[in-house]
Order: sequence, then structure tokens, then C-alpha cells
Amino acid sequence: MKKQKEISERKLLGVAGLGWMFDALDVGMLSFIIAALSVEWNLSAEQMGWIGSMNSVGMAVGALVFGIMADRIGRKQVFIITLLLFSIGSGVSAFATTLSVFLILRFIIGMGLGGELPVASTLVSESVSAEKRGRVVVLLESFWAAGWLIAAVISYFIIPKFGWQVALLISATPAIYALYLRIGLPDSPRFSAVKNKAKITAFQSLAKLWSKEYRRPTIMLWIVWFCVVFSYYGMFLWLPSVMVMKGFSLIKSFEYVLIMTLAQLPGYFTAAWCIERLGRKFVLVVYLIGTAISAYLFGTAESTALLMTAGILLSFFNLGAWGGLYAYTPEQYPTIIRGTGAGMAAAVGRVGGILGPLLVGYFVKSEIPISTIFTIFCISVLIGAFTVLFVGKETAKTELV
Repeated sequence: MKKQKEISERKLLGVAGLGWMFDALDVGMLSFIIAALSVEWNLSAEQMGWIGSMNSVGMAVGALVFGIMADRIGRKQVFIITLLLFSIGSGVSAFATTLSVFLILRFIIGMGLGGELPVASTLVSESVSAEKRGRVVVLLESFWAAGWLIAAVISYFIIPKFGWQVALLISATPAIYALYLRIGLPDSPRFSAVKNKAKITAFQSLAKLWSKEYRRPTIMLWIVWFCVVFSYYGMFLWLPSVMVMKGFSLIKSFEYVLIMTLAQLPGYFTAAWCIERLGRKFVLVVYLIGTAISAYLFGTAESTALLMTAGILLSFFNLGAWGGLYAYTPEQYPTIIRGTGAGMAAAVGRVGGILGPLLVGYFVKSEIPISTIFTIFCISVLIGAFTVLFVGKETAKTELV
């Protein structure tokens, strides 16, 4: 019986992880496509910033809407809907010929992305035992690194030779996989246990997040999510473009970002090892502080060696922290409001994702040094780290209710 349960958990991790990987493939590819579109469409720095920000506007809306839906119709159904939404949107965007159309499609894609991520982590959290829950959710997050690696490889080999349109068509293939998910994926056992009981309305769910019992974790999560997403999308969506600004060719910048991306995998795996042994707070605080230091070093680096070292450390620590955040978030709430709580925290974070790329675009246009921009991101991440340290509560090995 135990062996059968482990096989089921591995299958769930694989199914949810592949969906997660497809999300990362799209987001990772977008950073390279922005760099390519800036040349092909002669975009200004502000217009480049709007592409990343419009994606985050959609993610904010999707996280909120689909998080609430997940508490109504189930984690599995929402997981499939969001996967289809962003896959089809991604394929259609390959035929966009103007920035306006591309931005509208990025909003639709963003809704799918923003809804899928917190729902998938909630589904996995509710389906795995307390002893292994943190590690499995971090391993789920490690599929993000695989998606980014594939995005970097496709961008390096496909975009310069065949164009960004072909790259987008390749990223649309998850739509086929989403249909397969409908057949074999079970819904969360915890959701199944409460779905026929008295449900509360969407308004009551949102109000409960601010009740005396859940006010503290809600404040903590909203601050951390905002700081982490603000810095992540501000830094990583601009990474290839920043490399070009530092004097590297477009192809060379793609090559260096690919190398940096490889460091995401050990970041996840070390976080997965630490999260059950040393706790959620330890992983989040240590990896966020490591992210902050790396961001500062990357922004101020003047040699190629220091730039690469800082970029590798940035990928290592930042993505390890993301794994910890996705494991930590669903554990703050009971099943009846877990989808809403995780989705709302992610939605607030996506507001940071809107502002981050726009801020970089505005600062670049104003000729503010890259070192100053990355110092701002460094401070943002430190705020997130200290919020977890002083406001957050340890949730390792606690049973979900």
C-alpha cells in the first residue's frame, strides 16, 4: 500500500511538474523574445517594459480569479483550464504583427500562467503527506528550471535562425498535453472531502483572509510575494537585454543567460534537501538574502567573470527561494480558503511583477545606471527576507486541515 502511494505521488509530481515546466518555458522565452522584438519592431525601453508588465497584469487577474475558482470547482479543473488558456494564447501570439495585439495576447497568456502556478502547488500540497510535502513542492518548482533551460536552448538556436514566431509556436504544444491531464489526474483528496460540505462565498473567503486568525500570515505573504515577484520579473525578464546593455551581442547574451540558468537546478535541489531538515523559514530567509547579495554584485559587476559568477549565484538563490515560497504559502490556510489565499498572495505579488519591468524600462530610458536598478531589487528582496524572519511562523511537518 505504501509503495502504491509513493508511485501515485511521483505521478502527481510528474503531471503537475510538466504543466509547471510549460509555464516556465513561456515566461523564460518571453525574456529572449523581448530582446528580439526590440530589434525587429524597433521598440523603446518603455515599450519593452510594457510587454513584461502586461504579462504580469494578466497573471495578477488570473491568480485572483482562478484561485477563487479552485475553491469552487476543484484544483484539477482549474489546472487544466489555465494550461489550455496560456498554451493557445501563446500559439496565437506567434501571428501578432503589432505591439498592441501582442500585449492583448500577453494579458490572456498571463491569466493562464498566474492561475496555474498557485493552483498546482495547492493541488500537490493537499495530496502529499506532511513529512514530504515541502520537499515535493520544491521539487515541483524545480520543473521551472527545466522550462527555463528549454526556453534558453530554443531561444539560442531557434530565434536567431528562424525567428521568434517559430519559438512561440513550439511553446504552444502544451495544449495537447492539457487534454491528456483531464483523463488521469485525480483532484485533491482534501478538496474532495470538503466540496460537498457547506461552502462559503468568494466574498466570505476574501474576508476570512483578514480575520484575526489569518491576518498575520496574510500580511506576511502579501509583502513577501510582492517583494519577490517585483525583483524577479524586474531582473530576469530584462536579463538578456541587460547583458546587451553591458556590451555583449544578442547571441552572446543568450549564451551567457543559458549558462546562468543551469544554476537554477542545484538551487532547487539544495532547497528541497534543506526545507524538511531546517524548515521553511530557514530556506526562505537564507536563499532570499543570497539573492539580494547576488543581485547587488550582478548590477555592479564590471568584468565578465564577476558578471557570470553573480548571475549564476542569482539564479541559484532566487529559484531556491521560489521553491520555498510555493511550499510555504498553501500551508498558511485551511482547505476551504487555501486556493483563495494562495491565489490572492500571488495576485498581490503580480502587482510587483507589473511594476518591476516598467521600472527598469523607465530607468533605462532615464539613463540611470544598471547598478542602481539592481540595488533597488537587492533592497526589495531583503525586505521580503526580514518579513519572513520576524512575522512568519514555521509550518514544517504540520498537518493541513
